[in-house]
Formats: sequence, C-alpha cells, structure tokens
Amino acid sequence: MNPYYSAIAERANHRCEYCHAPELVFNFPFEVEHIIPLSQQGTNDESNLALACRSCNLRKGTRISGIDNDSNGEVQFFHPRQNLWDEHFQIDTETGMVMEITAVGKVTVENLKMNSAAQVAARKLWIRLGLFP
Repeated sequence: MNPYYSAIAERANHRCEYCHAPELVFNFPFEVEHIIPLSQQGTNDESNLALACRSCNLRKGTRISGIDNDSNGEVQFFHPRQNLWDEHFQIDTETGMVMEITAVGKVTVENLKMNSAAQVAARKLWIRLGLFP
C-alpha cells in the first residue's frame, strides 16, 4: 500500500477526489495518484497527491488536461488541491449524473468518463443508500 494512503484518504474523507465515489462500497482501498504526474515534473509531496477510484485514476493516467470540444482549446482537469469541487461540478440526484458547471468540470467529466453507464448506475444506488453525495 502507498505509504501516503492513510493521510491522503483521511484528507479526502475516503472519497475519490474527482468523481466523489465513496470508498466504503469498494472491496479495496482507493489509489493515491499524482495530480501532476512525476513524468511532468510533479512531486511526491502530499500537496500533489489525491485519492482516486480506479476508474478515475486509469482514465486520467498521466494527463492533466483535455480539449474542450466547444472552444477547441486545451483546458486543465480539475485539480483537487487548487479547485473547489462544488465550483466545477454538481450532482443531479435524480439521474445520478455529475453535471459540469465550468470548462474545467466539462473536460474532467468527459475525459474521466464520470457519467458512463456503470458510473451512473452505481451513483444512483449510492444515492439511494445515503452514501452519496
């Protein structure tokens, strides 16, 4: 297990810092990921580490940005240490969808596929169980 796991998971309230999935419903700990990858001069400092579910971590990979299809411009992904989640995303509790508020939210939702069929189905269940948001 990552030596930073305990501190990072506690800081994140045991939720994925990207999609806000509750770690409680998974049968293994979430991953500690580098917000800015080491390959892009990121560090192992706790300020560059985030708790991520497997889905978000795999889809983010070593990227830090994506193309906004509306503007065709490059937009940084949501940065859990620099951005406030509620300023970029909101939850539609009826549909289970993560709705983007900003371009940052939009490219993050699209690239991390936060509204895939499996993600939405799980989120709707978590909402019914009172585990989300």
